[in-house]
Amino acid sequence: MTPQPDTPPHQNDPPSGGSVDPARLADLAAASRILAGQGVVDAFGHVSMRHPSAPDRYLMARSLAPALVEPQDILEYDLDSRPCHPAGRKSFLERFIHGEVYKARPDVMAVVHSHSPSVVPFGLVRMRLGAMFHNAAFLAVGVPVFDIRERFGATDLLVSDGPKGEALAQSLGLRQVALMRAHGSIAVGPSLEVAVFRAVYTEVNARIQHWAQALAAGEPLAGLDAEEGELADVVNQGAGMRAWDLWRAQVRAAHGW
Repeated sequence: MTPQPDTPPHQNDPPSGGSVDPARLADLAAASRILAGQGVVDAFGHVSMRHPSAPDRYLMARSLAPALVEPQDILEYDLDSRPCHPAGRKSFLERFIHGEVYKARPDVMAVVHSHSPSVVPFGLVRMRLGAMFHNAAFLAVGVPVFDIRERFGATDLLVSDGPKGEALAQSLGLRQVALMRAHGSIAVGPSLEVAVFRAVYTEVNARIQHWAQALAAGEPLAGLDAEEGELADVVNQGAGMRAWDLWRAQVRAAHGW
């Protein structure tokens, strides 16, 4: 089914990309709750999924705390981040993150934006976030830091329009994670499940790096190099489904969808 409005669509709304399997809408709602349960998002942050049959559309919840999202809260957007049938429901201010990443990266099927606390410091210091263990292999290719000041001067730090989203997507490039100075991060993936896995393990990896640095007392850290990261990430994109299956089962048991 298509996320249904409570009122008929307005004539100026972008057209829908078509119906979506209710099970996938439930998975997207579950992803929000999974990210909250894993400590990646709190009252803020969001996850989106490219429309399964219309690559020029994406799906994301209305403006709502992630732990409260239900399938009926999912809205559809075009890649300019205009809601197709909002029916009075509010959208996230930073939805442009998602639309611009989908424009720039046809390979990306899902995007997570979060402010996970262990990750934020790495956007503020010279030490770069590295891949500290195999579950975070996707970080080994490098993690850029997007500094919004470089293009837009002093702002409220929110990616609240298309040009800012485009600049963030350019900073991400072909990588899987980008940090946002004094703000948070984005994680992307070839599926909803992989993007959620990467967002969770970016936060876990950041905690490990904090601990490792404290233990190393200034010595260089020996994380994964780029080749190790590439090899391990291939495995993780399959084995990582074990984590998704666990997290999804917990949401299904609690809510029945």
